[in-house]
Amino acid sequence: MIRTVTSTLALGLAVASPAAADLAGQPFDYEVDGTVFEGYVARNTDLPETEGTVLIVHDWDGLTAYEKQRADMLAAQGYTAVAIDVYGKTNRPTNMEENQARSGALYADRDLFRARLSGSLAAAQELDGVGNDIILMGYCFGGAATLEAARAGMDIDGFVSFHGGLGTPEGQDYSMTTAPVLLLHGTADPVSGPADLAQVVGEMLDAGVEHDAQLFGGARHSFTVWGSRDYDLAADTGSWDALMGFLDAQL
Repeated sequence: MIRTVTSTLALGLAVASPAAADLAGQPFDYEVDGTVFEGYVARNTDLPETEGTVLIVHDWDGLTAYEKQRADMLAAQGYTAVAIDVYGKTNRPTNMEENQARSGALYADRDLFRARLSGSLAAAQELDGVGNDIILMGYCFGGAATLEAARAGMDIDGFVSFHGGLGTPEGQDYSMTTAPVLLLHGTADPVSGPADLAQVVGEMLDAGVEHDAQLFGGARHSFTVWGSRDYDLAADTGSWDALMGFLDAQL
């Protein structure tokens, strides 16, 4: 189902704020094929068990305070949140040119991209508070990474892309995807526009993949990124609300 949303009730992103719960957030190191990565895990240690686990793939500028804050927000809602790293602990970009180079290297080597996603999942599964119920989500580059994992058939409970790159690389499809996919996208996105959305939805239909898409009228590319020129409060809060509904249904 595709829903077009032009306005939404504001969802307080500070609901169940970290001050109201005993939240623990900390970095952790892990290895994938000999490369060291640094992720971040957050959860409410007051809970005997969490509501499930959400993995967050970072944007093209690497794992930053943004993904960590989103992880803290999820922990405040009762989830174990793990922000993963697909670049490497000593390979963090520091400028736009390096952002493009780091993300471009993974787009050019899909086997490496998938190995780092699956290796990060395996590392997350070793952490305290992480069970078998897992959702993968990501913003922008991370949204594209989430769809890469879906096409790779990653064995988890669902995939959520926030304004991600929607194009399917040549030779790939969604025939191996076994969990639901949620697309959260702006109708004015200049990176992946309505035609790309229609294309990927058609591919999922052809593959029999359970999917949903929520559109935000007039929202541009990075509508959830605080401080971005594309930031859109209604789209940000509306997409977060959609994520909460998806997590409630799938975990």
